[in-house]
Amino acid sequence: MLNNLIKIAFLAALPVTELRGAIPVGLSFYNLPVLPTYIVAVLGNIIPALFLLKYLKPFSEFLRRWLIFEMFFSWLFRRTGKYEKKYEKYGAIFLFFFIAIPLPGTGIWTGSVAAFLFGIRFWYAFSTMAAGVACAGIIVTLTNLGLLSIFV
Repeated sequence: MLNNLIKIAFLAALPVTELRGAIPVGLSFYNLPVLPTYIVAVLGNIIPALFLLKYLKPFSEFLRRWLIFEMFFSWLFRRTGKYEKKYEKYGAIFLFFFIAIPLPGTGIWTGSVAAFLFGIRFWYAFSTMAAGVACAGIIVTLTNLGLLSIFV
């Protein structure tokens, strides 16, 4: 069982599957208990956000050494910069709902990029994103158990 839970944690950490894929695999394919599957998938999904939020800025600064990336990031930050004040105030709420609603492409990886682009502070972004992942995990778990059918 521990080996399968580790697989679920790694699956939840991947940008394509995240917990939206990890929880159904854990419950349906590996027949794991609900609570350990939920906890491991949520924790596995949250861990990449720590690194993404911390290292996206230094990575973009590293890439800016080359002209093509400098042009791209200048254009990107010019476009997103005009919304920065608005998202500094309401960005965390947006991030919560963006991540909490389990749709394709709305996970913690995309949320981390959005938090970086709109300049949302690290702990402010991380705490609301973690809450969004926990909420999405509940929705995915209940849906997979057949107790919530609005997303099926």
